[in-house]
Amino acid sequence: MGAIAPPPEKNGLGELRLAMTHNLRTSGIYVALVALVALFALITGGASLSAGNVTNIVLQYSYILVLAIGMVIVIIAGHIDLSVGSVVALTGAISAITVIKYDMPWWVGVLAALATGLLIGAWHGFWVAYVGIPAFIVTLAGMLLFRGLTLFVLDNVSLSPFPDEYGVIASGFINGWLGGYGYDVFTLVVFALGVVGFAVSQYRSRKARMGYHQPVPPLSLFALKILAVGVLVMAFAWKLASARGLPVVLIMLAVLIMAYTVMMQHTVFGRQIYAIGGNLAAASLSGVKVRAVNFWIFVNMGLLSAVAGIVFSSRTNGAQPGAGNMFELDAIAAAFIGGAAVTGGVGKVVGAMAGGLIMAVMSNGMQLMGIDQSLQSVVKGLVLLLAVAFDIWNKRRAGAH
Repeated sequence: MGAIAPPPEKNGLGELRLAMTHNLRTSGIYVALVALVALFALITGGASLSAGNVTNIVLQYSYILVLAIGMVIVIIAGHIDLSVGSVVALTGAISAITVIKYDMPWWVGVLAALATGLLIGAWHGFWVAYVGIPAFIVTLAGMLLFRGLTLFVLDNVSLSPFPDEYGVIASGFINGWLGGYGYDVFTLVVFALGVVGFAVSQYRSRKARMGYHQPVPPLSLFALKILAVGVLVMAFAWKLASARGLPVVLIMLAVLIMAYTVMMQHTVFGRQIYAIGGNLAAASLSGVKVRAVNFWIFVNMGLLSAVAGIVFSSRTNGAQPGAGNMFELDAIAAAFIGGAAVTGGVGKVVGAMAGGLIMAVMSNGMQLMGIDQSLQSVVKGLVLLLAVAFDIWNKRRAGAH
């Protein structure tokens, strides 16, 4: 018998249509993000795409993106966490007390905040996984409990300032390592390497699909996708390089995104999370240790909330009793807009990042336009509602076929 030939590459137009409709929700997110960026650039006369503003978006919304990573994992498992804003406030307060009040080194404050986040995550995980109380109730209680503890720890007053080393976490930049006149070469090199890494990863994935005789897009369409991503990424890199260089917090965020993407897509633990959210009964029958997985999901959420608390307190150069207010809603919105399903079992870390960026671009653009805060909240609420409605419509459409 002769060898089985790999499937032919599909027609370019047919494959393009398939790519846009097969996973309409995912493709729509990135199209919406690009369209939103273009819209605000047009409305603001290019101000939204200035080098300084692009850098400020990264600095101002990085902690929401950190929270969105943990939140999308919680939602994929079929849970919700309403306490993350209060945990951000408490961990930032613990760090401030340690560093400012007790005059400890800045890194001790970081460790204290991380330890606090882990303990809070374990507290939530215990009640959800081993006692069986729904996460909505547990984290609602946590929202009240940890906000009250924040007020107690800070004695209801703000505490500042942090030492300069602590401020580098959220406001520091890496630049000048490779020189450059009017721009930072190091930033461009880092992003160029990232584009090359993305291209290699996509090419290997394409070859693997062909090896398993699965359909793949034509080489021309594949190359167009890599080119489009490369152009967008390098344009973003140029904006950063033309401002102050590579933000330290962006490096931390990139590491988290890569690590959690690998965990969710290529590890047993990640597959178990999807299994629990997709079909709890089937996951239990297949041998998944549901209680243990749920416990560690909330421990992880506590850890990432602490990271966000560190970043936010570094950004604001202090700890405030009202810190983190409504952060949980921004993180939840980012996850849902980014493709997570209300019923669980569906979602990606990269999608949550796209959802978070949509929220960030909207907020930043409306601020540049001078739109009142009340109207901004109305717009955000409508966007979230439409995103969930689109999810429901997409499921019904898929079921009809």
